[in-house]
Amino acid sequence: MRTIANLLLAALITAWLVFVATLSIQNITPISLKFFTFRSVEIPFGVLLTFAVGVGLGVGALVPLLLGSSDRE
Repeated sequence: MRTIANLLLAALITAWLVFVATLSIQNITPISLKFFTFRSVEIPFGVLLTFAVGVGLGVGALVPLLLGSSDRE
């Protein structure tokens, strides 16, 4: 059962990465982020999207390790 869950999770992550790659290739328009009065340099949308997905996957992988689960044996 755990093997099937791992396989489905890997397929889901792969599909998400293919979607992000396709979207980022099609949208090469440079954009800049605004936060109150601050503005970033212009970078392509695909680079920003790829960075956001990478950070999200990294944080999602680290959260279970940092929080730990007390009910596991």
